[in-house]
Amino acid sequence: MLNKVMLIGNVGKDPELRHLENDVAVVTLHIATTERFKDRSGTTKEQTEWHNVVFWRNLAEVVEKYVRKGSQVFIEGRLRNRSWEDQNGQKRYVTEVVADVIRLLGKRPETDNRPAALPTEPPAIEQTENDDLPF
Repeated sequence: MLNKVMLIGNVGKDPELRHLENDVAVVTLHIATTERFKDRSGTTKEQTEWHNVVFWRNLAEVVEKYVRKGSQVFIEGRLRNRSWEDQNGQKRYVTEVVADVIRLLGKRPETDNRPAALPTEPPAIEQTENDDLPF
């Protein structure tokens, strides 16, 4: 069986780093991918899909440090579906991409106020830890 996702898209808002029990770092990004196509009349159309992408541990900390709203990124990971009950007792569902690799593409947005520590050709950053995630 294979569960593999690869996305190239733009980040919708700055990442926010959280720490769970045992100081496990997690970041969730919202990535927009846009498909361009021509309809039957020849008019170019666009359809944008939003994807929830989750990064864990060291990869989460790197994402929080270097990725900003508007950044173009390549993400590689796997799909995960999960559910929970909200405060009103309603069952909620989400489909996420659990990222194993991120590559920063293009230039950083001009509005970035972070230190300029990102190299011009950033390497792909890969999650190497393979232990159980706290779900």
